[in-house]
Amino acid sequence: MFDTLKEKLAGVFSRLSSKGKLSEADVDNALREVRRSLLEADVDFRVAKDLIAKIRERAVSLDVLQSITANERIAAIVYEELIALMGKAEPLIISPKPPTVILLAGLQGSGKTTTAVKLARNLKSSHNPLVVACDLRRPAAVEQLKVLAEASKIAFYGPETGKLDVLAVVKGAEKYAASHMNDVIILDTAGRLHVDDELMSELKAITKILPPHEKILVVDSMMGQEAVNVAKSFHELLSLTGLILTKLDGDSRGGSALAIRAVTGVPVKFAGVGENTDALEPFSPERMAGRIMGMGDLQGLAEKVKAAGITEQEIKTPGKLARQFNLETLLTQFEQFEKLGPLEKIAGMIPGLDKIKDFRADDVDAKALKRNKAIIQSMTLEERRNPRIIKGSRRRRIAQGSGTSVQMVNQLLAQYEQMKKLFKSFSSGSGGSRGLKSLFGFGRHRF
Repeated sequence: MFDTLKEKLAGVFSRLSSKGKLSEADVDNALREVRRSLLEADVDFRVAKDLIAKIRERAVSLDVLQSITANERIAAIVYEELIALMGKAEPLIISPKPPTVILLAGLQGSGKTTTAVKLARNLKSSHNPLVVACDLRRPAAVEQLKVLAEASKIAFYGPETGKLDVLAVVKGAEKYAASHMNDVIILDTAGRLHVDDELMSELKAITKILPPHEKILVVDSMMGQEAVNVAKSFHELLSLTGLILTKLDGDSRGGSALAIRAVTGVPVKFAGVGENTDALEPFSPERMAGRIMGMGDLQGLAEKVKAAGITEQEIKTPGKLARQFNLETLLTQFEQFEKLGPLEKIAGMIPGLDKIKDFRADDVDAKALKRNKAIIQSMTLEERRNPRIIKGSRRRRIAQGSGTSVQMVNQLLAQYEQMKKLFKSFSSGSGGSRGLKSLFGFGRHRF
């Protein structure tokens, strides 16, 4: 998501930086490119126009144009205005008197049922959530929610076999929650192919029986500008309190994520960033803007490190690695990296990694990391600590034990010899990145 927009913005600021002192004409030319990039990313044209006007008003001020770092000042303005466009992050409303009722609405195919379990799982650390199957029209919807809930150890409530009265389900869920100490009730309501009167009548009937504290629309971000139109329609009829954008890890242009708050006035509260039920995160305008601007997402990376159980003592800086480096240390780094999740997502969080020559997020190859890990695991402890003793017969044994080839073992050992220099180069942003990319699976270098 946003890779194309990020690349184009990076190109704009690179050209500005080559000019030195800037004129208003330089700013206008750059902003035309920014506006074109926003439109190509599927941002509503009115939103793009207003955003560019605000950026220009600040960018052409005398103190910016006469600054020796004008390009950096303009980039900072774009970053700040992107954050302002997406609005402040707003937390989920939790009622002081349980249960908190959250109604999830949306069109068919938006990912609503999966999102219900994702949201419950997100709340599970501090609450006892219950997911309720209110979609009695879509075949297997009830069973899908039940299976996902059981897999995530989330409480589930659904209709009796053959019963199709959604209001009876809602009433039953309220009683069930009270008797089972569930302090959050998440209602997975029926979807439609489009907004219609029947859908809205059902939703309004549900809200009368069990008034929700949150009325959240689940929106497929891959719908582009149509996602904004859908949100407007639901908001007019339901008075939404929040939005959840799904599939933000996909290949869509992502403009709805930027524009939907500005058009509807409804805050985005969560973002779906994967298919698994743990792939839901609170929406952060700052983090989103930072990734669009190529600034990475260190906060998100820190959260993943914490969730993976990696302690501060275990994290080694390039300087530390250079001082106490062997293949056993490298194996530990591989294992910690794997804990953080899919490599292509981690790569997008690391500031500056995408600026490495020839780097592309979709070139991340998890198999390369696993292969290198297997090679080291096939070594004895002595070999890991003193790789210089690994000669011909040892290399053949290691290759056989790891299911690789001698050539691959040779490649790893050659890369290892460069690693102290590579870690220093990586931390300073200088050359020598090819071996580091290959070792950690960034770039599919075939052996």
